[in-house]
Amino acid sequence: MTVGLKPGVLDVQGKAVAGALQELGFKGVEDARVGKRIEIQLDGDLDPATAEAEVREMCEKLLANTVIESYRVEIGS
Repeated sequence: MTVGLKPGVLDVQGKAVAGALQELGFKGVEDARVGKRIEIQLDGDLDPATAEAEVREMCEKLLANTVIESYRVEIGS
């Protein structure tokens, strides 16, 4: 899953990254957003719908601060 700040929430790390890239000569950088990627290995017997539901529940309860962050779940093989 990927977790990042919602649009409109100030991303201090993203601003610092964008500024540093501009200082390094990457003039085309207008903005950057910093998030996190979390990979979780689940029991292989779960069907994809159940796996996705479990990961969404994990995000809602622990992995994302849903007041200021959004998340995207990707179920792989």
